[in-house]
Amino acid sequence: MVKNVSTTTDRDTVADQLEPFRRELTAYCYRMLGSAFEAEDAVQETLLRAWSKFEGFQGRSQLRTWLYRIATNVCLDMAPAPQRRARPMDLFSPGSATAPNLAQLEENVWVGPIPDERVLAGDPAEVAVGRESIRLAFIAALQKLAPRQRAVLILREVLAWSAAETAELLDSSVASVNSALQRARATLAEDGSASGETAKPLDDEQREFLAKYVKAFEAFDIDGLTALLRADVSLNMPPFQLWLQGAEELRAWWNGAGGGCRGSRLLPIEANGMPAFAQYRVAEDGDGWTPWAIMVLEIRDGRLAGIGSYLDTERLFPLFDVPARLGADGTPA
Repeated sequence: MVKNVSTTTDRDTVADQLEPFRRELTAYCYRMLGSAFEAEDAVQETLLRAWSKFEGFQGRSQLRTWLYRIATNVCLDMAPAPQRRARPMDLFSPGSATAPNLAQLEENVWVGPIPDERVLAGDPAEVAVGRESIRLAFIAALQKLAPRQRAVLILREVLAWSAAETAELLDSSVASVNSALQRARATLAEDGSASGETAKPLDDEQREFLAKYVKAFEAFDIDGLTALLRADVSLNMPPFQLWLQGAEELRAWWNGAGGGCRGSRLLPIEANGMPAFAQYRVAEDGDGWTPWAIMVLEIRDGRLAGIGSYLDTERLFPLFDVPARLGADGTPA
């Protein structure tokens, strides 16, 4: 029997029991909602509800299952189907580097990146599954599912819950869960964007490739950059609607409107189980560098297949805990 949680000491004890679940709940809510910020809000609400109702919980089910039930209900309330998040390539045709459409849409339209440290933990096998299931393409594909289908697919195929456990959590039947899973699988198979090269820990070959990318980008060596690209490479830059496809389009972009990246500095980070950088552009006052984007890279077959540049630096740079400015010597100002 869980004792009454009316005293400060008891409240602290309950909070200590709940806190270890924060990271895995954040990963679950991020997959459900497609936004690191909404995921954090959902987890905070989940833990608050659990804390307030802990006396009535009384250990009737496993604490982890109970927390996931609360988190699922919070996410379902936050994720009505008409407001699903996406990437520019999910919404628009590719644009032209020489005549770019730089119209912007609100933040709540876009799938956004998340730091690995907020969602990945456990043994190497768990981390490997986690890396694959937080890839931006996979998160975007999940948003195309109805919210309950999304929950079923994540619980069954990412978290490896049984059909019976999932049905109990969702107050549903095993048959209904299996049907929802089948429909979710079919939707993802038709979409195709969730498939791709498995996200793996960086090896020496990838580190060498990324070093070449950083060197070429910081030198703004466009020939060097183009040599690293797949022919079908894509570039997208939320909140802009624009996205580009093809190595020659990216070359034209860097030679044109993208030329403002000349002189940038890249600081390595980890996002969505993929290589990533905090990008700083030359400061307008000429004194060091200021935030421009969180850049997430997709590497496939030894070449760069995708670049996602996320420009909401006021929120993303604090999220990734990177400096708000670099000084003239390239160190945090």
